[in-house]
Amino acid sequence: MITLHEVAAIRAAESAHGQELDSGILMQRAAHGVSVAAIELLSQVLGRVTGTRVVVLVGPGNNGGDALFAGAKLTRRGIRVIAVTATQQFHEAGAAALQASGGLVLPWGQEARDEMRSADLVIDGLLGIGSRAELSQPISDMVQATQNVHALIVSVDVPTGVDADTGLVASVAVVADVTVTFGGLKPGLVVAPGLEFAGSVRVIDIGITDELEGLGGCLQEDDVAYWVQEPHLSDHKYRRGVVGVIAGSLSYPGAAFLALGAATAGDVGMVEYFDRGDGLAAQVIAANPPVVATIADPATNTRVNAWVVGPGFTGADADHAALSAILRCACPIVLDAGALTLLAASPELQDVVIKREFPTVVTPHEGEFARLCDAQISVGRIAAAKALATQLNVIVVLKGAGTVVADPEGSLYVDVVGTPVLATAGSGDVLAGLIGALLSGATARSDQALSQAEVAEVAAAAVWLHSQAGRVASSSGFPVTATQIVAALPAAIAQVRRPTRLSL
Repeated sequence: MITLHEVAAIRAAESAHGQELDSGILMQRAAHGVSVAAIELLSQVLGRVTGTRVVVLVGPGNNGGDALFAGAKLTRRGIRVIAVTATQQFHEAGAAALQASGGLVLPWGQEARDEMRSADLVIDGLLGIGSRAELSQPISDMVQATQNVHALIVSVDVPTGVDADTGLVASVAVVADVTVTFGGLKPGLVVAPGLEFAGSVRVIDIGITDELEGLGGCLQEDDVAYWVQEPHLSDHKYRRGVVGVIAGSLSYPGAAFLALGAATAGDVGMVEYFDRGDGLAAQVIAANPPVVATIADPATNTRVNAWVVGPGFTGADADHAALSAILRCACPIVLDAGALTLLAASPELQDVVIKREFPTVVTPHEGEFARLCDAQISVGRIAAAKALATQLNVIVVLKGAGTVVADPEGSLYVDVVGTPVLATAGSGDVLAGLIGALLSGATARSDQALSQAEVAEVAAAAVWLHSQAGRVASSSGFPVTATQIVAALPAAIAQVRRPTRLSL
């Protein structure tokens, strides 16, 4: 798992390495990382390094020092480097190193603007993790100027204008091709809107990880593989998990097909579809022969290990009755789409959710979140997800660019696999069905009830697989629909299983 670290944790770890910090060793390691990234980018895009032109934008703090020392290293590779300073206060040792190696230092002005227009690459060393609010002048003008050049852009630690902790962005911010960040991955680089400005992110180990406190993490293949283990010889269908689904309506029948398709592709022993007498069950089973219809009260259906409810709901009385029944179930449940609308409109149902003994997963997009939570998305997606998790005592899957998973006990995951092709009708129904499938399997395999922390990791694993399925479905370059995401789920699961199998 890739661990996320807030700015305060990074600063504390740097302080714990005070001797290396004061001696400049940490800065030299950071500068080396920036210079390597710049050289690799120039080589990949332009096919050459020697003779290229680099402009380094220098702010008043250590971020500017990192950039200046990086510039000094680049001049030794035959690159023409000019540093442009935002103020008269900048890292003197870094500037001296650059000038000693043949680089130039200019104050911000028309000459500096002209240099930027002719640059092959710009290094953004203006603010980094110090960026917290709207930018002052002349930094704002300098950032704006980066958007009017054709140069490649490498940001030092964090693109100027992006909050490293929240991902919130000032009215103007640097749009980087590559961000070289130090010590650990900052949350603001992997959640929207910050991730849209970060480009490709490289984490450089500068020697402080032994003192770093983590905030949360981003799952990787090995983490996900644990929740989609291959069947054992002693398994039977009930041991592999039974997931129940209540989804679809005459207005939105497709939601049932997509949620059930994903649940079936999620590698469980059985999928049950609750027949509400509206005629959908026969259609659903005809399209998904392994699915079993049931009319048993969900609260008394002990075969089901996890329920998914809400995709395709319209707010009818039958939907309200279904949600009420699911909330009585003694197992994990997933509330999606129409179930969230019903929940948002009913303080009584919210109170039931808060008091539930078993984990509840909610999967809002930002519009649904706004109806459910007292907090605003404007506080940042991570803080918002945490607020809703605490408010309703639920595991939150806040969908969007950099989907955030949070639980009331402090677990936090951010998805870094997602792709824009997932922004298609029915994609959320697919995710809900998949979360339910993984939860049912995890519950069936466990000797005791799953904790909220375990459910949060299962939900994050489902988000990862959903994202990977989007990548698989789009690998040919053709447009992707939710049906194709379902079809790609088995391949996504196989991709995470293979490393485990080869290691045996």
